Amino acid sequence: MDGERQKKAKKYEKIKLASGITENAVSAILLFLFVLLGFSKELENYAYSFTSSPYLALLIFVFIIGLVSYLLSFPVDYIFSFRLEHKFGLSNQKFIKWVEENLKSLAVGIVLGVPILLLFYYFLLNYELWWVWFGCLILVYSVILAQIAPVVIFPLFYKFHPISNENLKEKILDLCTKVGFKVKGVYVFNMSKTTKKANAAFTGIGRTKRIILGDTLVTGFTEDEILTVFAHELGHYKKGHIKKNIMFSIGSTFIMLFVLSVVYSTLLPVFGFANRWDIAALPLLALCAGVFSFLTKPIGSYISRRFEFEADRFAIKLIGNFDVFKSLMEKLAFQNLADEEPGRFVEFWFRSHPSVKRRIETGKKYFNSLNILQETAVYPGSGVRP
Repeated sequence: MDGERQKKAKKYEKIKLASGITENAVSAILLFLFVLLGFSKELENYAYSFTSSPYLALLIFVFIIGLVSYLLSFPVDYIFSFRLEHKFGLSNQKFIKWVEENLKSLAVGIVLGVPILLLFYYFLLNYELWWVWFGCLILVYSVILAQIAPVVIFPLFYKFHPISNENLKEKILDLCTKVGFKVKGVYVFNMSKTTKKANAAFTGIGRTKRIILGDTLVTGFTEDEILTVFAHELGHYKKGHIKKNIMFSIGSTFIMLFVLSVVYSTLLPVFGFANRWDIAALPLLALCAGVFSFLTKPIGSYISRRFEFEADRFAIKLIGNFDVFKSLMEKLAFQNLADEEPGRFVEFWFRSHPSVKRRIETGKKYFNSLNILQETAVYPGSGVRP
């Protein structure tokens, strides 16, 4: 990117980061004050005025908090999501469509979240080791969700169709055969209906695993660049990142729930709650979960960046062309208005992907090392050791 585009990208990233941190911090403070000043207890009493069932009272309690949160956050989302994306030329969405998509996301969240909420409260109400049972539930639920998301949930938001470019399709299938990957489908989705950004992803597990390419990627990049993106996604599969992520998620989930159970039990009497299942105390548990997630975020970010580097190396070796990889990274940064070189602390704490500059530098070193190994194989007496 030229100097002006780089400045624009840094400004965009800075605003997104600052608004995200500020919004989360304000939400945490308001939640803390909501519990500390007794409003949570008053809302619980209000919910119980309609019913004697703790489960119905919980739904009323959560509905009111959710409604107030949605109304308060809507102007913020409008400014720092809808307006910001348009200001920096990254969005294709009309306001009405943006509202429709938000409401659709909210509806899907309610459908998926209410059963989890009720089961969580059942475990909290009936089991001392509620966190073990809830952790098992999350594990099962995550596996089921990973299987149904590509065929049930994603189509609610985007239209998917098999890739139509026969020449590109044949090259993709050749790559799959080369690495022994049985793909259920390579799909293009209408990413352009909402954004001008480009992306691709590996989704699903088992019979629903597939690689999806945004139409902005298919129409705006060369076939070699698209193949490199595809090879990168294949790298995630071949390097076992999906399974490793699942194992990491299992371990981290149970650790988090155990820590939360200890901290939550310790704080209950401090805030004047008698029982862990007091509905008014649940915002305190949510606050603890948010703080824990923020403090441990660098761990997940570090693992994710390592996986991205591994997938990059896999793609470079499979395609055998660093110049194409470099061109791909630069074009993605330009189209997505990504900061090519964010601050080290920002990347360490918040970024799930390495910076474009680091990916290119690391990719170049790896490509050069492959050439050295090849030369050593051809000229074994050269003195260069693999």
